[in-house]
Amino acid sequence: MEDFDEIVSSLTPREDNEAIKSYQNTTAVACPACETPFDDMVVCKDPPTSLNLDFEMDLCTAIHDDRVVIFTHR
Repeated sequence: MEDFDEIVSSLTPREDNEAIKSYQNTTAVACPACETPFDDMVVCKDPPTSLNLDFEMDLCTAIHDDRVVIFTHR
């Protein structure tokens, strides 16, 4: 994902722990996979990582520096 640093600079950091780092899309940045604005971006730091979702949503994925990046769409 070539524009990773540009995307991150436009997002609001939310959580950072051993397994993940998450950001909220407060500026309507387009998802690099489907080109529609996404809600949150989650970078998986430590494979394998489990995500517990509170509600159903669409997910798009990408790879950056051998890490899975997930884009959520509510």
